[in-house]
Amino acid sequence: MTSVMALAGLGLAAPVLAQDGPLRIEITDGVIEPMPFAIAQFHDEGGAGEYLQQVQNLIAADLTGTGLFREIPASAHIARPESFDAPVSYEDWKAINAQALITGAVRVEGGKVVVKFRLFDVFAGQPLGDGMQFDASTGNWRRAAHKAADQVYSRLTGEGPYFDSRVAFVQENGPKDARRKRIGIMDYDGANVKWLTDDSTLVLKPRFSPDGSRLLYTSYATGFPQAMMMDVNSLSVRQLSGGQQGTMSFSPRFSPDGRWIVYSLEQNGNSDIYQMDAASGAQRALTNAPSIETSPSYSPDGKQIVFESDRSGSPQLYIMGANGGEPKRISFGEGRYGTPVWSPRGDMIAFTRQVGGKFHIGVMRTDGSEEKMLTESFLDEGPTWAPNGRVVMFTRVTPGGDGQPRLHSVDITGRNMRPVKINGAASDPDWGPLLP
Repeated sequence: MTSVMALAGLGLAAPVLAQDGPLRIEITDGVIEPMPFAIAQFHDEGGAGEYLQQVQNLIAADLTGTGLFREIPASAHIARPESFDAPVSYEDWKAINAQALITGAVRVEGGKVVVKFRLFDVFAGQPLGDGMQFDASTGNWRRAAHKAADQVYSRLTGEGPYFDSRVAFVQENGPKDARRKRIGIMDYDGANVKWLTDDSTLVLKPRFSPDGSRLLYTSYATGFPQAMMMDVNSLSVRQLSGGQQGTMSFSPRFSPDGRWIVYSLEQNGNSDIYQMDAASGAQRALTNAPSIETSPSYSPDGKQIVFESDRSGSPQLYIMGANGGEPKRISFGEGRYGTPVWSPRGDMIAFTRQVGGKFHIGVMRTDGSEEKMLTESFLDEGPTWAPNGRVVMFTRVTPGGDGQPRLHSVDITGRNMRPVKINGAASDPDWGPLLP
């Protein structure tokens, strides 16, 4: 857990207008020149030790990792503020072309790391919002840094935060034809990995609950795929759908309110979309067709479900009401579409598309318009959205007999694709909610 407070008198509650309007980056499809920013050396306000530079470095890494910001190195700085409360010498920061300035301080007290920061519009010569303070246990110091970076990112882009979040994923070991897999969770940037299962049983596609406390996934513990639910804290597990004889359940996902679980159930060679009450286990079919329906995902308002179906002859994307009904096809391009997932903003659907011997991660509007490919490679698949709906993480597999899956992220413009820094092969990411 972290706590936060605004620092009274350290800034303005409303956005400050620069001479030509607010200091703001807009995330568009055009070529974006990263905004130059500076972080003045943070101050040690008591016992900060090694945390001082670690916090400052992580804030910078979060911001530059978006591709929207460029840090001006400390070697170019003219000003050297003597304390966190010292007045800002705007002319010195203008001289090195910094548009935004971050100042901060760190202290350690009572087993907690306390991080303070301020953000300034250099050319307007005024603060951008209030100063803020975050604290976390020393073992979770990264969370305080992520939350500070989230605030800077949101003030400079107008978008929601996403740095202080976790990702569930599957680690893969062993040869390509005999992979051992286990489920882990990590910070969005690949740090702080925690293992939730061992690799004794094949596991696939972990999916967070809306509050991040539970995890759905597919397990082959019985020899056949079955949907499971795990409590992330206690690691207790229960099987969903009762494991009826002759059936297989897979691709489970929670509704936005956590009340329902939607998944695929295979019987007699045919799979349909089913819905289950997460508390009682009561279930019912949402589709009933002689085709393969899978990979369901709710809209953020819980009123619709997008899914993959081959009812038209090849896998395409369809939308239906959350209680079933006649589906509407939304994908019409060449090739095969799959693994759709609704953006948390509600405005887009991300998907995997295979066409022309290549795999792509793409996005489209919810009516199927404005389809856009963000990636292209030998094998890209399984997108998942950041909490703010502006970044997508996915699995990229390298070609060849020893090809390895790795996690990558890309923003919705397709400009900023980056590997996730995690040791070893990994697949099936699912981006969880912002942490409280």
